[in-house]
Amino acid sequence: MLFNSIDFAVFLPLIFSIYWLLNGRLKDQNLLLLLSSYLFYGWWDWRFLSLIIFSTIIDYSIGIFLEKERVNGRKKTLLCTSIFVNLGFLGFFKYYNFFIDNFISAFSFFGAEINSSFLSIILPVGISFYTFQTLSYTIDVFKGKLKPVNDIVAFSAFVSFFPQLVAGPIERATNLLPQFKRQRTFNYLNAVDGMRQILWGFLKKIVIADTCAIYSNLIFNDYANYSGLALFFGAVLFAFQIYGDFSGYSDIAIGTSRLFGFNLMQNFNFPYFSRDIAEFWRRWHISLSTWFRDYLYIPLGGNKINKIRNVFIIFVVSGFWHGANWTYIVWGALNALYFLPLLILKKNRININTIAINRTLPKFKEFFQMITTFILVVIAWVFFRSENITNAVEYIYLMITEIFNKTGFVQVLDMFYFKIGWVFPSIFFLFILIEWRGREYKYAIEKMFLNNKKRIRFSFYYFLVLVIIYFTINGEEQEFIYFQF
Repeated sequence: MLFNSIDFAVFLPLIFSIYWLLNGRLKDQNLLLLLSSYLFYGWWDWRFLSLIIFSTIIDYSIGIFLEKERVNGRKKTLLCTSIFVNLGFLGFFKYYNFFIDNFISAFSFFGAEINSSFLSIILPVGISFYTFQTLSYTIDVFKGKLKPVNDIVAFSAFVSFFPQLVAGPIERATNLLPQFKRQRTFNYLNAVDGMRQILWGFLKKIVIADTCAIYSNLIFNDYANYSGLALFFGAVLFAFQIYGDFSGYSDIAIGTSRLFGFNLMQNFNFPYFSRDIAEFWRRWHISLSTWFRDYLYIPLGGNKINKIRNVFIIFVVSGFWHGANWTYIVWGALNALYFLPLLILKKNRININTIAINRTLPKFKEFFQMITTFILVVIAWVFFRSENITNAVEYIYLMITEIFNKTGFVQVLDMFYFKIGWVFPSIFFLFILIEWRGREYKYAIEKMFLNNKKRIRFSFYYFLVLVIIYFTINGEEQEFIYFQF
């Protein structure tokens, strides 16, 4: 079920109403969340519910066995079983054909012909997200950071919690699971704040991401016929497409969770206002970055043992997590190369605070750093977006060598004014201003107009709703990008 669908518009208020009618009956509320989450996920394909259920039963059982087991070797075997089962499912559904294809290509390079058949494997939606979420549970129980859960309904609801099931945030068991075990009471102010965040998330997705997608797709699919300047704008549009798409989903997920009395972690913290790549990765897809830090980087030795190797591994694995394509691996490796000079020079922690805090505008140095970092990120996004490495390299080559082509301005003007018109550029510019103004908060409009009169505040909300409706009617619906991961 898509957030931006009529189905969800019916589903959410119905479940919300029943949920709070059960106020004070914790087990019944958890059961409702479990059943509604299975309905939400099964809306795509009921067959894949068996994967979630099987993974849930395995990790629930292993958690209980880990607490009872006293022999360290057996506890490690139990943990390895959980890792093997979860990553085994992920590897089969997501990477089987990729490994077979590269295995055949490797032997073909040496003149050996291997006949092998590919499987028509459908990638289950969100498998990368809920796999990592359940793994965090067994690993934390193994380390003694978390007591295992004896309530199968609460644990199942934690694994399948519908707001963040298919595209995150990837919640830690230590944060989300205890929330299923304690009483939740309706908080009007918390729910209103959640609705505000949902509204901003829909604007990011429907207005910014879906509109940018139309034109970025047009350019990437026919990049050889565009000038360098147009290619650069196409890459910039994709940068905002993926930001609006993914952070928009996270905003909707976090806001929806708050309607039910849950608090999820912040997943995006205005990453395009970063002053270096290290800061960017502290602000982009935070739930995944911190997951790899805690469950892979630190176990590898962190900063104490071969930190350069560890950083490179983290970025490459992060790229591979996104999909079975060499473009993602190169994207991860390129970000590692961006990051390593900061690590070597010990400058990866110099930009911790928000840029231009308590100031309207950044200093010239900060502005230059922000623009430079954004350009580096945009170049890396070309690999992420391209079908293969050859296309990505050609795109970047043409973008750089043809940047001053005299036809470039004409192409850009034709596409970004005559085809788009004035409405989207105006809204896009307003979006950037609002994001900048709200960069010190959890989401851009969290505090906007709260101290003004009610009619001013609601006029702003109605304006956002009208903009969303306008682009819903006049735009093209695009599936959330991260559903494929």
